[in-house]
Amino acid sequence: MTIKWAGAFTFHPASPSDLETLVALRITALRESLERVGRFTPERARARFIESFRPEHTRLIRVGGALAGCVAFGPRGPGWEIEHFYLDPAFQGAGLGGAVMAALLAEADAAGREVRLTVLRDSDANRFYARFGFTELGREGVDILYRRPARA
Repeated sequence: MTIKWAGAFTFHPASPSDLETLVALRITALRESLERVGRFTPERARARFIESFRPEHTRLIRVGGALAGCVAFGPRGPGWEIEHFYLDPAFQGAGLGGAVMAALLAEADAAGREVRLTVLRDSDANRFYARFGFTELGREGVDILYRRPARA
């Protein structure tokens, strides 16, 4: 079931108490892609999220009162990094992901920061990020590393 999205979303700060909700969101959002490459196990999906969860940089994405997704966005290395960008499948395919990405990149550009992220090699998200100007830096195991320079 796809939920109609009217074009408005809000960011809300995450807290450590959101951990279990966001683990469940990750599993729901990534299950299909991970199964496609033979790498899905709930335990691994949970562990990977927990080891890199930075609540101080994680934002909840809300549409109306509903939790539509989350994204971690904050300083790392020479720029900023996007991690854990997950949308509930009910909110996918209607432009919400693009609107969230445009908002994040506008913040990075205003601060003069490049943005980096990592994507599963066979994920449909690779095409999504290419549309926003990300270029491949390299590969590590089943992941592709991307970078987008800051724009004036």
